[in-house]
Amino acid sequence: MCGFIQRITDSPDVIALLEEVGLTQTIPLFVNESSTSNVINFYPAFGKVPERQITNLIVSGDSTIDATWWFDAKPNGNTLTVGDRTTFNARNLDSPYWSKFIRERRAVVVATAVGESNPLGKGKAHYLMKPVTGALLMGAVYRRFSNGLFSCAVVTRPPVEGFSQYHEKSIPCFLPHNAHAINAWLAADTQGSLNNKVQYILNNPRIYTDLEVTRVKTFKSAEAIGEVDVLMADENR
Repeated sequence: MCGFIQRITDSPDVIALLEEVGLTQTIPLFVNESSTSNVINFYPAFGKVPERQITNLIVSGDSTIDATWWFDAKPNGNTLTVGDRTTFNARNLDSPYWSKFIRERRAVVVATAVGESNPLGKGKAHYLMKPVTGALLMGAVYRRFSNGLFSCAVVTRPPVEGFSQYHEKSIPCFLPHNAHAINAWLAADTQGSLNNKVQYILNNPRIYTDLEVTRVKTFKSAEAIGEVDVLMADENR
């Protein structure tokens, strides 16, 4: 499960990563974010609140959208009605519910931290994960409704070695910091099958940057209640 995303809007790491992966035309959109807030915390639309969106969700090399973070929704006038099905993550991608969108409506989330949780006793332990250096890219899917609004879900994959201690069921679909890979991810596959590069990313979930992991009281407060661990990128193990 990926249920918390944070983006520091004035972080030079965000701009540097966008440049690195060839998304330079989206940079002004992210620069504009810092005029309203220097930190944005994204939460799924629990409580059926459509205003809980992921903003600046990248859908092409030069455009972004703001999308309710809950895929199951329907248009209702100039807003969305959020559905009952828990769909802020997309995991079973072969199912009819997701298959069209993973082929044709992929997007990229830019983040400077994510939050994961694991059961602990009668509650949960919460872990805030930040890159030791740089920023993060994650895969998402989205849909457009008749009233021009959007909803989205973060793609998740089976957990990889080391990650399951922080979330035992899944890992966000982190994306390579590579222009060719990002271009392939954003290109719609309209022939009924996935691009080989996209299929490889989905079949081989990885951590692409070392992550500093801190157990926290809440994601928003980031108040540490445990030691800081480092979860190494796969290439550094």
